[in-house]
Amino acid sequence: MLLKTSPVLGSVLAASLLMAVAACSQAQTPAAPKSAASAGAATRPAVLQGIEKQGFEVIGEFDAPGGLRGFAGVVGGQQPAAAYVTSDGKNVMVGTLFNEKGEDVGAGPLDKLVAKPMSDRIWSRLDGSAWVRDGRSDAPRVVYTFSDANCPYCHRFWEAARPWVDSGKVQLRHVMVGVIREDSPAKAAAILGAPNPSAVFLQNEHDFSKGGIKPAATITPALANKLDANQVLMVELGFQGTPGILFRDAHGVVQRVSGMPQGEDMEKVMGPR
Repeated sequence: MLLKTSPVLGSVLAASLLMAVAACSQAQTPAAPKSAASAGAATRPAVLQGIEKQGFEVIGEFDAPGGLRGFAGVVGGQQPAAAYVTSDGKNVMVGTLFNEKGEDVGAGPLDKLVAKPMSDRIWSRLDGSAWVRDGRSDAPRVVYTFSDANCPYCHRFWEAARPWVDSGKVQLRHVMVGVIREDSPAKAAAILGAPNPSAVFLQNEHDFSKGGIKPAATITPALANKLDANQVLMVELGFQGTPGILFRDAHGVVQRVSGMPQGEDMEKVMGPR
């Protein structure tokens, strides 16, 4: 389901991705990434300041072919991206640089310098959000999902996840937001403010076809702040609606799925049955 507001990432990503994408047919495979310290302000080319104004945050430097200097960074606070500075230090390209084998020479450095650290940062922010546990606390796999108590696609995801959750393989953590209907914030508040939020959440899912639980009569300032923070986090992580699902892949990197997972995507999110 779509939000009533648009995400803040679009303009930042568009501005950066419109910059030139470089390709080098005779490039050699780059050496191992340098430490992040080597990308400090004292050694960085001044041309990087231009893309930093567009939302590109430099994380570290890595060796690049063809006389270029490679810089691993983040766009919009959450999207890994590579920048390449020309040998004269006067121009910078943001995008994908391929070698003669068709390999992305920045993929390895981005994974080492950006993807995993950013994943840890995102996971920590999700852990600190206002979420409701669905499943065993000792389940080996954790999946976060931004959920609205009135969202039919969230409900469908909840139903589809039962084999994994009921078997103890997956713990779903529902980060509650109120964006679908007028009473969605009050229903989210009724869940988060309950003595046993998990029980009230499950009651809403079991009674979903009947309209779900009753909304809270009032929303306390503390609960309102939690709901606002959850919605801000959802938008910052690139979701325009619910469900917005996040999980770690085999390499520990956070992956995202917008909406109800289809076909094989369900096993990618939840793991083997």
